[in-house]
Amino acid sequence: MKKQCQLLQNLILIIVLVTSVSSCGTKPPALNYPALANAAIKLDIDIEFKDNHNLYLESAGWLGVPYRIGGTTKSGVDCSGLTLNIYSTVFDTKLKRNTTEQMKQSTKVSKRKLQEGDLVFFSSKNSKKQVAHVGIYLKDGKFVHASSSKGVIVSKLNEAYYKKYWIRGGRVN
Repeated sequence: MKKQCQLLQNLILIIVLVTSVSSCGTKPPALNYPALANAAIKLDIDIEFKDNHNLYLESAGWLGVPYRIGGTTKSGVDCSGLTLNIYSTVFDTKLKRNTTEQMKQSTKVSKRKLQEGDLVFFSSKNSKKQVAHVGIYLKDGKFVHASSSKGVIVSKLNEAYYKKYWIRGGRVN
């Protein structure tokens, strides 16, 4: 009996919600489920309703693009060219063209406080402690970036290389 009462209450709540949404002319967001499913597979990430779908769709569209120093197109892109393009498309934000300027353009964020869309900055064995690489944080410890050896890929922040050369996260407002 208690279970039936709870089911009835839930059904009434759903009817009220549907009626109120449909009566004010509000439509649920149009989602391209096949494209989101494809992006989730390509990025190896579970994309949830609350996530920034445009970020995942755009990032997936860049996967496999070859690395080209100074490149800013899908025929070849470097790390700051990738972040510049994704930010322009997804966030309607103009980033500077190089990693140093992009880091200056962002507010420092610790690794544990990263949110989807934050920039992630790294040094390299050749750059000493200076910023040399940038990517965009997705979620679950993963980020998209243009690797000089593999092109545009998704990597994990906990990989030994990225742990060793981590500088900081950055949030662009």
